[in-house]
Amino acid sequence: MPDAKLQSVLSSLSQVARQFDALPSKSTAPDDSYIKLNKNENPFSLPTVVMRSAISALERQYLYPEDDNLSLRDAAANAYGLSRDQVIAGNGSSELLGLIYRAFLAPNDSVAMMSPGFSFNRKLAMLQGARILDIGWSETYSLPMERLLRGPAKDAKFILLANPNNPTGTFVPVADIECLVTQSDRLIVLDEAYVDFAPDNALRLIERHSNLFILRTFSKSYAAAGIRVGFGLGHPEVIGRLRNIQNVFNMNVIGHAIGISILSQCAAYEENHRYIKHERQRVSVALSQLGFSVIPSHANFLLARVPLGRNGSWWLTCLESRKILVAVFPEKGLENCIRVSIGTRSQMDAFVAAVREISRSVMHEHVGC
Repeated sequence: MPDAKLQSVLSSLSQVARQFDALPSKSTAPDDSYIKLNKNENPFSLPTVVMRSAISALERQYLYPEDDNLSLRDAAANAYGLSRDQVIAGNGSSELLGLIYRAFLAPNDSVAMMSPGFSFNRKLAMLQGARILDIGWSETYSLPMERLLRGPAKDAKFILLANPNNPTGTFVPVADIECLVTQSDRLIVLDEAYVDFAPDNALRLIERHSNLFILRTFSKSYAAAGIRVGFGLGHPEVIGRLRNIQNVFNMNVIGHAIGISILSQCAAYEENHRYIKHERQRVSVALSQLGFSVIPSHANFLLARVPLGRNGSWWLTCLESRKILVAVFPEKGLENCIRVSIGTRSQMDAFVAAVREISRSVMHEHVGC
């Protein structure tokens, strides 16, 4: 029999919150024996000077972090050639993305999102009582300008795209993005989480276009996913309004210290970025030779269509049985794909060896994997 008091409590939930079931805890977490190629993490150590800044920050653990992230915003403004008022700092770029949804959306509003894209956007829209309008990529992964500017998307409060895109890894020329920003009178939210692995970025467009908002993160190319440092870059009026609704003390002192240190040591990561690009190509060739169809990537991961006869979930299970984790997606058109993060040389060798072994078992018509 249901607990009457609990039912009374639950009935007081907002209409939006009632859409979500209680989230169960996961049964287990993968231990360190697993090779984790499922979350696009950068598996390398922080440079020594950056690590020292984190250790020094621990000596200030009894103090609240700096209000309004002033020093971190100054460091980012200096590194990106902007003013402080054009920068907002966040507990990862995901916090800043959430602020955009809170600031711009009311119930029954809509957001136009290039799809497939970052699935967390769907939950953010639901939390505001809004909806996502999925705008499919063209076959060549170019921007479908007509569908973004007119049709159902014309009433969207903002347009969201990632460049390079997740989960495809594809890259749109910055000139095409400027064309969209120029023709649209809505906010264009451009997620550049993976841009350090790509040939270009849109930072130079900020001074020319007041309706462009760029997201950056240190989770991917700067090996700081566990620290949670992100930035929003855009017009001071937009930035100032977002800062006004941001949680007080949203970042911790370690995040501040590491963020400032990384911004002053960006050159120390160039070898890391070169390595990932090289390894990305090596693994792409190896997968192609094993019958996978790999989408050319400009990120730190590969999206690969698996050989005929099995789907992505089957491959995920087979690889997981060998303690290798990859990602799969439920979206239409991605059922037969796996996404593989680029890790260390030994991790990628183990992954390729496992794929080769599984492929042999399929060729010999073994039922299992």
